[in-house]
Amino acid sequence: MSNEVAVSMKIFLEDQGKMEETLAELGKIVKVTNHKTEDIGFGIKALKIIFLMPDGGGVDEIEEKIAAVPNVSQAQVEEVSRL
Repeated sequence: MSNEVAVSMKIFLEDQGKMEETLAELGKIVKVTNHKTEDIGFGIKALKIIFLMPDGGGVDEIEEKIAAVPNVSQAQVEEVSRL
């Protein structure tokens, strides 16, 4: 039985052209296991990431840390699931 959860998060960026740089910064906070972009509309894209963390960990705390990364305008947890 695993003690980890997978967290899916949608991240909105201030500058779409700095997506790779922002992803690298996010990798310093969490271990990104998967990522993709999602079209929002009018040429705006959101970055969707999936990362693993210990079960019972502070998802809210990590959400706040990610929201504080330069170029991140908003971060929201979409799903948390046990592995």
